[in-house]
Amino acid sequence: MTVHDQTFVRRLWRGRPEDPRWARPAFLALLLATLLLYLANLSASGYANSFYSAAVQAGSESWKAFFFGSLDAANAITVDKPPAALWPMALSVRLFGLHSWAILLPEVLMGVGTVAVVYAAVRRRFSPAAGLIAGAVLALTPVAALMFRFNNPDAMLALLMAVACHLVVRALEDGRTRWIVWAGAAIGFAFLAKTLQAFLILPPLALVYAVCAPVPVRRRVAQLAAGLAAIVVAGGWWVAVVELWPASSRPYIGGSQSDSFLELTFGYNGLGRLNGDETGSVGGGAPGGGGGGGWGETGWDRMFGPVIGGQVSWLIPAALILLVAGLVATRKAARTSATRGAFLVWGGALLTTMLVFSYMQGIFHEYYTVALAPCIAPLVGMGAALLWERRERVWASLTLTAAMTATAAWGYVLLNRSSGYQPWLKWLVLVGGLTAALGLLFAARLGRRIALGVAGLGLVTALAGPAAYTLTTLGEAHTGAIVTAGPAVTGGRGGGPGGGGGPGGGMPGGNMPDGNGFPGRPGQGRQGQQGQGRPGQNLPGGTLGDGNPQGETPDGRGGAGGMGGLLDGADVSDEAEELLEDDAQAYTWVAAAVGAQNAAGYQLSTGGPVMAIGGFNGTDPSPTLAEFEEYVANGEIHYFIAGGGGMGGAGAGTSSQISTWVQETFASVTVDGTTFYDLTKPDAEG
Repeated sequence: MTVHDQTFVRRLWRGRPEDPRWARPAFLALLLATLLLYLANLSASGYANSFYSAAVQAGSESWKAFFFGSLDAANAITVDKPPAALWPMALSVRLFGLHSWAILLPEVLMGVGTVAVVYAAVRRRFSPAAGLIAGAVLALTPVAALMFRFNNPDAMLALLMAVACHLVVRALEDGRTRWIVWAGAAIGFAFLAKTLQAFLILPPLALVYAVCAPVPVRRRVAQLAAGLAAIVVAGGWWVAVVELWPASSRPYIGGSQSDSFLELTFGYNGLGRLNGDETGSVGGGAPGGGGGGGWGETGWDRMFGPVIGGQVSWLIPAALILLVAGLVATRKAARTSATRGAFLVWGGALLTTMLVFSYMQGIFHEYYTVALAPCIAPLVGMGAALLWERRERVWASLTLTAAMTATAAWGYVLLNRSSGYQPWLKWLVLVGGLTAALGLLFAARLGRRIALGVAGLGLVTALAGPAAYTLTTLGEAHTGAIVTAGPAVTGGRGGGPGGGGGPGGGMPGGNMPDGNGFPGRPGQGRQGQQGQGRPGQNLPGGTLGDGNPQGETPDGRGGAGGMGGLLDGADVSDEAEELLEDDAQAYTWVAAAVGAQNAAGYQLSTGGPVMAIGGFNGTDPSPTLAEFEEYVANGEIHYFIAGGGGMGGAGAGTSSQISTWVQETFASVTVDGTTFYDLTKPDAEG
């Protein structure tokens, strides 16, 4: 090892000269602990969300599918999001092959990266101890432990939003343009992960910099314009390519009704999420309502409700109290105070995102709240450190006591919602937290060791509840489109039997509309897993979906043949897999099926492209009947798989037309309970 290498290793281990000697080793230990924690039992979730895993598989085999985010390597249709979140996973699969670890390891690394970013952001303005607290809070947030081990786009979104906030705080320190440009680039690239959700933090970040930046007004305006340009470039280049690319030579844009990414962005994934008017959706809240809808009750307390509270809200009361305290403590500081700016950046991002989540009437899932975790953690770390330094002042010790009391009481409430779940823990959290709160009230009068012991007791009890939920989350498999962290809770979803949500574990309320607009039967949740219960629905073409008691296995999956559902991939039997693999190389698509999850299950099992008719919901008008007939006439599709997970809606007519035409035209064979139509063999009676 050269002298240069030795110096690098020494600096890596020692960290900054001004930091205590324990700071860098403790930070590295935090990252290692987070990595090992998130890697534990990782493969239990298999392909996790088959919808995205199928796209990852496609991207690992076709660069065109990689670029567009296609669901299959033959490029029939894309996922209903931009593809950036798929790219790291697809590259991993190209390197290591298709298996659970290759898909989920990039998500784990994003989680570790987010913890590192939060630590770095807090340590710069406060202390290494504050950074460690913030990092631990983030790592042990249940929904973070869930989504940084899952293949939805939210992991990348959370990482990039944390990076953007950190960079804006850096810009508030020295006024350099580069930080604003890089922050804009992070937000722009986050747009390519989950479209307009990336922009939720943009207003508070821009406003804080416009008011608090340590540069003249004209320079602030120019810097913000540069940041906006960076957003447009980082997020717009892909959009421009897709919109200018001839539609005839690219895959259909999944989730849209007109094959337009702009329509998808501003409709189904944009305003539709806010007002509930989502064309092609599986059914959300009624537009213009005030109380809620198919996606749960809306209102200021939504983040604290039985469905969502245990996912992320453990330390929200403390974060809000500490946010106010931080602003009070810096009220006399100069306009350009970077300390106050840090509270405003992270607090503004938290409040804006919470406000939108609380009142949006369209599609909303519990795991969306992972976006809050990187904002909560810094506020807790910064606020605790700031008040601890001022604990000799009465108001500071009282505020610390209030934050600890609120955390203990709210932790007790959340744990009490999980009937039978570690009943001793809620009392430990309550009694330990209140004891720590009392000690914090007199922390200035206690000796250093006792005071630190009180602070340690407070930290342990504050994290005990979310840590327990996190460990429960790590111990269970999570598959399908809707997943939740922690155990089952009264009045909400969670792990254990029927853990998908509502009465049957499906969407909020348990039932979903069938293909004719009537309520379906409740699905049956899978034992020991979360979010897997699937509602019944009549599929396009009249085939009864996996809500059919006669077509379901005891674990809540599809029938003997493994018929897929709207929310989870199909279970494919060995016999069905053998049928589809026979002479598969002679066809562009080994099969076609209604609904992306259904198609994904067969594609992941066989390794061959499976066309997802109608996209995720089975409601996208792609392919049309005429296009499908042409594919069949050209010998490009071998089988049509009956059943599937489609929904009723405007585009479902296309899926229904195709299903009816196939049933009336081609011969069928039933394998292990599932019907396959051989599109090369017309029905002699048809």
